[in-house]
Amino acid sequence: MPTRPFDFHNADGDRLSGRLELPVGSTKAWALFAHCFTCGKDNKAAVRISRRLAGAGIGVLRFDFTGLGASEGEFGAAGFSHNVKDLIDAAGAMDAAGMPPMLLVGHSLGGAAVIAATGSLPGIHAVATIAAPFDVEHALQQFDPEGLETIEREGSGVVAIGSRPFTVRREFVASLREQDQGARLAKLKRPLLLLHSPIDQIVGIENVTSMYLAAKHPKSFVSLDGADHLLTDARDADFAADMISAWAGRYLPATPPTAASQFDAEAEETGLGKFQLAMRAGKAAFIADEPESVGGLGSGPTPFNLLSSALAACTTMTLRLYADRKGWPVDRIRTGVTHRKEKGAEKPDIFTRRVEIEGALDDAQHAELISIADRCPVHRTLETGSRFEAAEAGWEEPFAPGNNTPA
Repeated sequence: MPTRPFDFHNADGDRLSGRLELPVGSTKAWALFAHCFTCGKDNKAAVRISRRLAGAGIGVLRFDFTGLGASEGEFGAAGFSHNVKDLIDAAGAMDAAGMPPMLLVGHSLGGAAVIAATGSLPGIHAVATIAAPFDVEHALQQFDPEGLETIEREGSGVVAIGSRPFTVRREFVASLREQDQGARLAKLKRPLLLLHSPIDQIVGIENVTSMYLAAKHPKSFVSLDGADHLLTDARDADFAADMISAWAGRYLPATPPTAASQFDAEAEETGLGKFQLAMRAGKAAFIADEPESVGGLGSGPTPFNLLSSALAACTTMTLRLYADRKGWPVDRIRTGVTHRKEKGAEKPDIFTRRVEIEGALDDAQHAELISIADRCPVHRTLETGSRFEAAEAGWEEPFAPGNNTPA
């Protein structure tokens, strides 16, 4: 999916670093993703879930909280309440850019933060959490005891979280202890999806039980069976994203129709991998790529796959039109096409086509239909060749959020 920078300033004037994951084609809705404690927007789970949601038509902003990753500010002085304010500021920046978020997604302590922020964001339609703690104070378990004692005694100290040193102030610790998530859940008044692994060793399964009991309906729980806390297995992150997308579809606005392109086809680099492209053809949107063996991600059909697809589609449609005109009993037509190159030949590109026709046809009818395949317009185009002309550079409309492919 296309990825674009999206930096904004929080209420304190710090520049926070974000990335937009943009759907290919029309956007169903916009979401805001809150990363896990000290993880950052480039955490593998944050990236994979955001891009998977974008693949389902939900645009996502993931960003670094104050003092983390590429964001300005001091992490250890910010505290949980500051993270909540960052989320509110992020939502405001998205709204100002024409991308109002309707879905909040939070991982671990980010899940607690999105619950806390929801009350200040009336435009949010639904909230989803992944491996979130019921008590925000749970995050203090990540601090080494001696470091925590030093902070409380001297007002600040250095603690190691995930093998990284952080200077933390007493106010940061107090902010974690003063939160009442149970009351927030009871007053949430938004559809809530809780995803949690029963074997989570960082935030135990009892946390989601408490959250579920505190929340009012509509509420749902999905077990991330076998997953670890950080969803390090890509399959677990993909599953979580798929569940969120399917569930949120019930609460987000109906998908608007995809506008047709002014071109027969468009291709725009996504910024992922060396070759991945966001494609538009008519009202369809999809990804094109090259195999991993030549430096691509293998995430979509290659250009020659698409060319072979055009021949296969045109052949099948042509035979269907001919059979219907004749009134012949054809139940189903399937065409397979492969492409290869023969070095040194006058015409090095060779397309091999196989047509299968199901129906009560006699031999003469079957043979006649097979011969019609060569009358397919794409076949004739490939056979006779084409002329090319350059069009003037530029687009009629500039890029705009929600229409991430130039119009």
